[in-house]
Amino acid sequence: MASQQGRISRVKVVIERTEDGYVAYPLGVKGVVVGQGDTYEEALADVRSAIRAHVSEFGLDSVLPDSPAIEAFIAEAEVPA
Repeated sequence: MASQQGRISRVKVVIERTEDGYVAYPLGVKGVVVGQGDTYEEALADVRSAIRAHVSEFGLDSVLPDSPAIEAFIAEAEVPA
C-alpha cells in the first residue's frame, strides 16, 4: 500500500466469512476500519480502499508501524448462558 511521503506500509488484515459474505478489518490501525464483499477478493479490495481513505483523513500515524500480531487464530470460549 502506497502511503504519505513515498513510504510503504503493510497492514495485516483479518477476513471473516459469514453467511452474508465476507468482512475484513485491519490489525494495527487506530480507529475503526472495515471492508465487506460477496467474495474474499471483494472484501480485501474494499478494506484496502477503506485503509487508504483512513490514512488520507487521519495520516500515516493512524497506522501502527508493526502490528504485534504474527498470526491470527479462531478459537471458541464458553460463556454463561
